[in-house]
Amino acid sequence: MVQLTTLQMDSHVIRKITIGKDYKNDAMHYSVGQNVYGGHTICDILEEETKYSIYIRKKDIVIPWKDFNKNMAISVEYDLEY
Repeated sequence: MVQLTTLQMDSHVIRKITIGKDYKNDAMHYSVGQNVYGGHTICDILEEETKYSIYIRKKDIVIPWKDFNKNMAISVEYDLEY
């Protein structure tokens, strides 16, 4: 497992991402600040050229957690506090 301890994002432009065609019934929702997998917290959701990436933090360690291809049904909610 690779630990990325120097990765820091300055702002949370994306606040929430939803994966799936049926937003209300069958989609998965991921939000910055959400507690996930073994005591980790989602700290950043980043849009990259071909995918969206979700990073999680536990104490001082930030690691990549999930990637979603842009060809999937995705809904993005941006943070309006800037």
